Amino acid sequence: MHLVYYHQIFPTFAAEFSNPMNIILFDGEARNHLLPFTHTRPVADIRCGILTMRERWETNLQTTSSTLTEAYLQKAFPLQGADKNIYINAALFCTPELVQAVKTLAPGAALVQDGELLACNTSAQPASPQALLDHSRELEQVLFRGFIHRLQRVWDIFALNGQAITEDFALLTQGRDSQELPAYVTAIQPENIFVEPGARIYPCIINASAGPVYIGKDAEIMDGCVIRGPLALGAHATLKMGAKIYGATTIGPDCKVGGEISNVVFFANSNKGHDGFLGNAVIGEWCNLGADTNCSNLKNNYDEVKIWSEYQNKSVKTGLQFCGLLMGDHSKCGINTMFNTGTVAGVSCNIYGGGFPDKFIPSFSWGGSEGMTTYQVEKALDTANRMMARRNKSLSDAEIEILHHIFEASKNQRELLH
Repeated sequence: MHLVYYHQIFPTFAAEFSNPMNIILFDGEARNHLLPFTHTRPVADIRCGILTMRERWETNLQTTSSTLTEAYLQKAFPLQGADKNIYINAALFCTPELVQAVKTLAPGAALVQDGELLACNTSAQPASPQALLDHSRELEQVLFRGFIHRLQRVWDIFALNGQAITEDFALLTQGRDSQELPAYVTAIQPENIFVEPGARIYPCIINASAGPVYIGKDAEIMDGCVIRGPLALGAHATLKMGAKIYGATTIGPDCKVGGEISNVVFFANSNKGHDGFLGNAVIGEWCNLGADTNCSNLKNNYDEVKIWSEYQNKSVKTGLQFCGLLMGDHSKCGINTMFNTGTVAGVSCNIYGGGFPDKFIPSFSWGGSEGMTTYQVEKALDTANRMMARRNKSLSDAEIEILHHIFEASKNQRELLH
């Protein structure tokens, strides 16, 4: 099997994609290092920037996509196979060169770099990500020599967020006109501010000199907010009165956020509605942080931050001086909760009490610094449904199965640490 460079096949196979592509985003090795967020979603549905990884690929390729992921997630994220399939590594950000390489990839070819599968064009429909990787080795290997921009570790979600917001802003606003800012808004470099229809903006300060500010459809910025870009405020999201927002921050759709925020990614449907500091952090979906929750993002000795890796079952270096809280879906914390630098909380945790809880809180944990016990799955499901009902939603059967799976899979972690 010989190797070729992707640009050598541009002219020959450009006509192959005059028909719509069947795009399938697959989970690669990065999935293991993006826990706890990939407990409940494939890599494709991680938000970094304005968009999720899936939304970015679909916008660039002007098509929809499906997912090849872990078996227990597949029901909630169905795979749609076809006679011709383009599989794309979901951890990759779009670059013009990579998009072009994917569009022109020949049938029976795999796009690779340094032994990693980036994409492949095949009629096969492997049953798992590992089966896809095995199959790809039988295809013609096409070397991609361009720059690769991707999620590799969980802290990349906030560390790469500024660049992702800037790139998404250019993609989403090209050739479009922003809604006008109200005259009572103090705006610095307003040309870097884009307001979608229906957004409500009350007297505030928006400084877009350090990066763009994107305000989504029907979002609301309440009175007295002070904002520095880059910022992405998702559709129907709310900044509470007097919020202080530093870039690079993403507040996903339907989130409600207040207090002091710096370089944080909120996925969607989560609340931090009150005062308290959160920095260099990632908050999943359906989380709630009680009033005056505070999280350290810098060690007292200014040393490199380490976090707990579930996949490697050990503490790992981040290479970062600033790293705060990483909280999985459906987790909650009570008022005045304090989190230490580099804390990882799993899925469906309920955290409360004085003092700092452990830096790793396994999924379905209940308690705080004075001790943890198991958060029984039926009680956790009931709490999740109560929160979701406030937005006229509820857990699907597939989501319930996912949470049951996570509960059983995390049993040993809880037994060791509780």
